[in-house]
Amino acid sequence: MLRQHLSNWKRLSRSAALGYDPRGEGAWLVFSMIPGTHNDVALIDFLTQLRGHRGGDKATLIWDGLPGHRSNAMRAWLKTQRHWLVVERLPAYGHDLNPIEPVWGKLKSRELANLCPDTIGEATAHADAGLERIGSDTELCHSFLRQCGLTL
Repeated sequence: MLRQHLSNWKRLSRSAALGYDPRGEGAWLVFSMIPGTHNDVALIDFLTQLRGHRGGDKATLIWDGLPGHRSNAMRAWLKTQRHWLVVERLPAYGHDLNPIEPVWGKLKSRELANLCPDTIGEATAHADAGLERIGSDTELCHSFLRQCGLTL
């Protein structure tokens, strides 16, 4: 039987941060998903939530070249966050250095593999479940960081 898929949603964007705890003993994953695309406003909101989630601990963020990462509004906001946040840019075509890329690959190969959702809510539920699974596996999170050569 062939099922015709009628999608009524356009895009689900996700942000995630993967890191070590301050002692290097644990690894964590924080994520957010929104309908539509991430812009600098949504990314600033995500980073604000990240800071709260991490209890204000200092963090170094490794970022790719997404336009929202480079906007004037983002640059201005980041200047006000230097007391807790350092940003390092990945080189162009440096996706293999980005520890979040294997997270997306793991999510796409399991929870999102062959998924044909009818609503953005259904897609969100599957992605949430996958990211919760990944984030609850400390050793898996460590392996993504090690794979990229990141150590404390």
